Amino acid sequence: MVNKQKILIVDDDNNIAELIALYMTKECYETMIVNDGESALASYENFAPNLILLDLMLPGIDGYQVCREIRTKSTIPIIMLSAKGEVFDKVLGLELGADDYIEKPFDAKELVARVKAVLRRYKPAVAIVEKSDDKYVEYQELSINLTNYSVTYMGENVDMPPKELELLYFLAASPNHVFTREQLLDQIWGYEYIGDTRTVDVHIKRIREKIKDYANWKIATIWGIGYKFEVRN
Repeated sequence: MVNKQKILIVDDDNNIAELIALYMTKECYETMIVNDGESALASYENFAPNLILLDLMLPGIDGYQVCREIRTKSTIPIIMLSAKGEVFDKVLGLELGADDYIEKPFDAKELVARVKAVLRRYKPAVAIVEKSDDKYVEYQELSINLTNYSVTYMGENVDMPPKELELLYFLAASPNHVFTREQLLDQIWGYEYIGDTRTVDVHIKRIREKIKDYANWKIATIWGIGYKFEVRN
C-alpha cells in the first residue's frame, strides 16, 4: 500500500480551505485544515505534512511568521496563498523561504499543478551511499557508517555496540518503511536466532537513549507492528 502524501492547509476562511481540501483529496492527497498560525505550527509537528499551503493573513501568528518558524527546522515545501499581489509581498514571502506564491482568487487546477510541481522538485535532506566497499547513511546531524562501524550525532561520535549500529543503519537506510519486530530479528540477528522479539525493543530503547529525535527524522514506534525510521520533508 502506497502512503498518501500529506498536505496541511492553513487558511482562516474555512470555505476556501475546504474547497482546497476537496481538490487535493481528489488528487489522492491526505489533507488537514487549520485556521490560525499557532495551530499550523502545532499541526506541522503532529501531522508531519509533505507540503504546506499557507495563507498569509491569519489571526494571531501570521503566515510570514509561520513560514519563518518552520524554516528554522525544516525545508518542507511551503506555498503561500494571499490576496496581496504586490511584488513586495511576493518577494518577502519567497525570501522567507516559501517555494511558491499564489494570488487569491486562484484557479483550482493551477493550484493542483503548482502543488505537484513543487513536490516533484523537492528532495528530502538525506544521502544514502551503498557501494561494494562503502555503506553509509547521512541525515541532518546524523551519519551512520556500516563500513567502519561508526555513528556521529550532533557532531559527536557515539559509542554503539555492533547490533545497535546495524539495527539503526538498517532502519535509516529504508526511510519511512515499517518493519515488524520479526523482520528486524531476521535481518539483524539472522534466521537462526532463537530469542524473544523484545530483544528488538531493548535495542531500540538503547539507541533512543543515545540518538534523540531530530526535527526532520526520528525512530518511530508503530504500535502493534514494529518500527520505522520516519523522515519528514
